Amino acid sequence: MDDVEVLMPPVAGTSGAGTGRGGQHVSNRGANAAAAAAALGGGAGTGAAGHDFAQSMRRTSSSARSRKTLKQILVNMDMLPRSSTLRSVLGVLGFCLMFLALFQGFALGSILLICLGAIVVSWALIHWMLLQDEGPVEMRTIAGFIREGSDSFFARVYGTIFKLSLPMAALLFMVYALRKPSKGHESLWAGGLAFLTALSFMLGAGCSAFAGYIGLWTSVRANVRVSACALRSYHGTIQLALRSGAIAALIVVTLVVLGISLLFIVYAGIYEGVEGEPGAIPFARLPLLLVGFGFGGSFVAIFSQLGGGIFTKAADVGADLVGKIDHDLPEDDPRNPAVIADLVGDNVGDCSARGADLFESISAEIISAMILGGTLSTDCGMSSTEARGFVLFPLLVHAFDLIVSTVGVLSVPDRPSSDTLIATSVKQMEDPLNILKRGYAVSLGCAVVGFFLATRWMLYTATAPSAWFYFFLCGLVGMATAYLQVIITQYYTDYDYQPVRRIAKACESGHATNVIAGLGVGMESVMIPTIVMSAAILSSYWLGLSSGLVDAEGKPNGGLFGTAVATMGMLSTAVYVLAMDVFGPIADNAGGIVEMSAQPESVRDITDRLDAVGNTTKATTKGYAVGSAGLACFLLFRAFMDEVTEYTGLEFETVDIATPEVFVGGFLGAAMVFRFAAMAMEAVGSSAQAVVAEVRRQFRDIRGIMDGTEKPQYAVCVDVVSKSALAKMTKPGLLVTLMPISVGVFFRIVGGYVGDPLLGAKSLAGLLMFSTVTGIMLALFLNNAGGAWDNTKKYIETGAHGGKGSEAHKAAVTGDTVGDPSKDTAGPALHVLIKLVSTITLVLCPLFVGTAP
Repeated sequence: MDDVEVLMPPVAGTSGAGTGRGGQHVSNRGANAAAAAAALGGGAGTGAAGHDFAQSMRRTSSSARSRKTLKQILVNMDMLPRSSTLRSVLGVLGFCLMFLALFQGFALGSILLICLGAIVVSWALIHWMLLQDEGPVEMRTIAGFIREGSDSFFARVYGTIFKLSLPMAALLFMVYALRKPSKGHESLWAGGLAFLTALSFMLGAGCSAFAGYIGLWTSVRANVRVSACALRSYHGTIQLALRSGAIAALIVVTLVVLGISLLFIVYAGIYEGVEGEPGAIPFARLPLLLVGFGFGGSFVAIFSQLGGGIFTKAADVGADLVGKIDHDLPEDDPRNPAVIADLVGDNVGDCSARGADLFESISAEIISAMILGGTLSTDCGMSSTEARGFVLFPLLVHAFDLIVSTVGVLSVPDRPSSDTLIATSVKQMEDPLNILKRGYAVSLGCAVVGFFLATRWMLYTATAPSAWFYFFLCGLVGMATAYLQVIITQYYTDYDYQPVRRIAKACESGHATNVIAGLGVGMESVMIPTIVMSAAILSSYWLGLSSGLVDAEGKPNGGLFGTAVATMGMLSTAVYVLAMDVFGPIADNAGGIVEMSAQPESVRDITDRLDAVGNTTKATTKGYAVGSAGLACFLLFRAFMDEVTEYTGLEFETVDIATPEVFVGGFLGAAMVFRFAAMAMEAVGSSAQAVVAEVRRQFRDIRGIMDGTEKPQYAVCVDVVSKSALAKMTKPGLLVTLMPISVGVFFRIVGGYVGDPLLGAKSLAGLLMFSTVTGIMLALFLNNAGGAWDNTKKYIETGAHGGKGSEAHKAAVTGDTVGDPSKDTAGPALHVLIKLVSTITLVLCPLFVGTAP
């Protein structure tokens, strides 16, 4: 059947003379829609509102002067895509990459050229996005508010992270400069290695920060364009939101692959040599030097996720509690003083933080897989050419991801031939999730082909000719696991399925039964994903063992690398998955802009439908992230054990949890996870209280807010939540950073007294195991329970169980409020926690072990 499109009424100009106000063009949401529109001011007053907001942001920011330069840089970046100077710089960069690729062999050269192609595609998508219409002046003014608040918070939070990064880089330098040389590497200059490790940490931190900013930069420019597109085209709106998300995703993954590749080239140029050569490290051992890069990405991601998560949910909870419950205002009503802070939070929490999160996830997976590939090639006595294939394979897989996901994104059409057709309702349009799934299916199909070619090219060995095919099957296991995680999460969080509808039914009985039902669904949702992850680890491990690769003693030796390949398979379409994730907050922001600018009801219906799908894509992405984190942590755990053996020369193959010190380390790791989650939840609660107090003050003191004669002080709310988020993100971040260091150092000292040089590493292994398992379980519970509560509210708002304003709806708002910090603060931060603990132990290994007597 032909697709159907809603024909939107034309927009009567783009001036501020009243577009979208009065008459048939005004949204009928709420009894006071006209007053809500008036809250923004009209005509010339609209421009004044933007000026007032910017001035207020500068007045209310106590440390604005110290951040002036950074803010100016962020604002000026808006002109970069049109800058001829930057085009020249990128041209020189492209030429350098092409020249460098000529001397790196075919595999590494291909990786560099693919990254160059991804930069070109990203640039083209940015240019295409910026050419899209920004809509009437009301939309542009509101988008300006959101952009100003987002840039202000980014400057604050990343300024704080930078200050925290410098002491950590100094600690890394001292640890590597003062440590005893590892076995076989006594001739290496410790000072040079320490400098490069600290430098790689800062490089990883810088790339992670830039990845976060790219997510933010894209979302705050795409939101208003998606809003304007909703005035014209349903399918065009979906395409624009997805491609805008793909910009951030492409650049994030390109940063990972290109950063690690260039750093690896530098290390190879300095240290590569044959075993026993003075000052040289064999090619297969070079990946161990990359752990500083992964640690830098994880260090930034934990603070970014905490700061953004606290901001977004404190603003959201504060806006809902006062706006919806106290004053019965609709979602994103411009009379709500916290509405801009809420929309800013979508960008800093769901876009910026998620970009940094994905950056560190892929970094950790690539580096750990490269380490395991190098170890496997050494143990199996492979030739130098074969060893290069196993080490570089993870980089090639993610380079292919840039290609296959781009194909999937570009396969989603705007259906221009249907734009002139008329439908009676947006509900008759095709479900946006089905459209996104078709693009994902295209990416997944291309990924299967790409994975087949990559394994045959890079993993073929003469001693085990069929090994590459077994590893290809491991990759298929990973892809199937990713797909199942997405489907399972959708089942527990989408209101088309029974779990959410059970919670909605419970809302009829009141607030308490809603919370109880949501907790039950969250707990139930942990079981099946855990079984899937367990099956993936075991099946990929067994396939790897069956590959035919054996060590010097004739024992099968491909199991762990098989699990690594399965993890690569899970992340082989990471670009498309991240694009769907960023799609959510862009659609959410677009809906807010449409509501605040009082656009027609039919326009808000489109953005509402995209917003509902965005909630599902964000929830499924979290399930995908937890699954990949579980497999990646298994690899990092093994890489930690390999590094202990490499550094000490002592065999470290098993961990006995019956050893008291190991068991205690595990206890402390599990307790750390719960304490961390508690601190994140408490931070949202206390920050939300500050927002509630400020919003109530404005309603009390500014009498004209409700009738639209006076404007709320949006900037004051943004400043209140910014200060609170910054103040409360540091302690939980320091907890997860310092806890494993303290445990490892303490038990190393104890081991010195009892004659066990590996006791610190053993206790840390216990901490890693217990914290990883506990973190995965708790993250699944928090993510799915929160997502289910959120979509329960949206389901009731469709008219079910009494619809908006009913007692069931009020109960659903309570559940959504409880679920907000669960799914968007504590849950996503736990993804980063479990990988950060692993990378800390990996990069600071010399602190935790003695040397063999």
